[in-house]
Amino acid sequence: MSRAREFADLASSADAGGITGKNLIINGAMQVAQRGTSFADLNGYNLDRFEVGSSDDGAVTVTQDTTVPSGQGFKNSMKFDVTTADTSIGASQYYQFYQKIEGQNVAHLMWGTSDAKSVTLSFWCRSNKTGTYVITFMNNAADRLNPNNFTINSANTWEKKTITLSGDTTGTWLTTNGIGLYVIWNLALGSDYQDGTNGTWGSADYGSGATVNFLDSTSNEFYITGIQLEVGEQATPFEHRSYGDELAKCQRYYYQTTYRGAGDTTLLSGTVASGTTAAQCGDSFPVTMRSAPAVGYSGSITAYDGSQNNTVTAITANGSSTTNATINVTAGTGLTTGRAVQILSNASDEYLTFDAEL
Repeated sequence: MSRAREFADLASSADAGGITGKNLIINGAMQVAQRGTSFADLNGYNLDRFEVGSSDDGAVTVTQDTTVPSGQGFKNSMKFDVTTADTSIGASQYYQFYQKIEGQNVAHLMWGTSDAKSVTLSFWCRSNKTGTYVITFMNNAADRLNPNNFTINSANTWEKKTITLSGDTTGTWLTTNGIGLYVIWNLALGSDYQDGTNGTWGSADYGSGATVNFLDSTSNEFYITGIQLEVGEQATPFEHRSYGDELAKCQRYYYQTTYRGAGDTTLLSGTVASGTTAAQCGDSFPVTMRSAPAVGYSGSITAYDGSQNNTVTAITANGSSTTNATINVTAGTGLTTGRAVQILSNASDEYLTFDAEL
């Protein structure tokens, strides 16, 4: 094959979205939802890697939805549905969702230096609420911000939006396993947060020129999918990653055990420690996590030692790392010291969690 043909094939592959690893956003197609698919009046994480922050008098339900732009290869979107209206956003109120990108994943942007690279953000969105919204790029210290407007022009119509910005040549941008970059969508933004200059790096607030209060009616809905952030000044086709690849990327930050769907599912195995209420178990994570995770649980999981099956009352990590954890389990009395023990789930709302989110 000639060199010219090789370059032509590479160009064709890029045009088709064939270059892998270009998208700095994780779960941009809203495929992964380990925590669930519906979240009412949320402040915190919802679909994997996406988080809501708000200070307002309304309420919004966030769901994983199947409404998607036609012909783009997407299966899911993230939907925001106003359930309690806030018709007048106060000066210090806001509603936003965002993704925190790990510093190690944006180190190659070289922000904070004279070699800072430009990036392009693209995404598909749809809403009945037309008007001007604002997206904010921000560093970990929240002292370098760049607000950028986008406009929904036609109600209830999927529109692709593209924003290109120059990299910041000053400021401090983490390149560790801390927060390297926030990408923030502001759906409602009070006047106190609109002191920034659109398209300009500075130390001012989240926004400039936002006209929409998405929370002003319970009829309002906002959908988004196909979020991609990449190096360069041009948006390329969305990088469709396999579900397995996307799940593994998400599990670096949050890992949740899964109920099999029939009978008892063994979540952990170990040994009853000294006494009759405590067990010590071990677990290895499916991927290397960002940091040693916090360990938690949900529902009425139980500890079974072959004869006694007691409800678990506490779970704590003991010597966890980024790859595995020793876990102390406390359950009701009656377990027998030295016996093997299984930590069991028998319902979909009973699981263990390992949280290393930014």
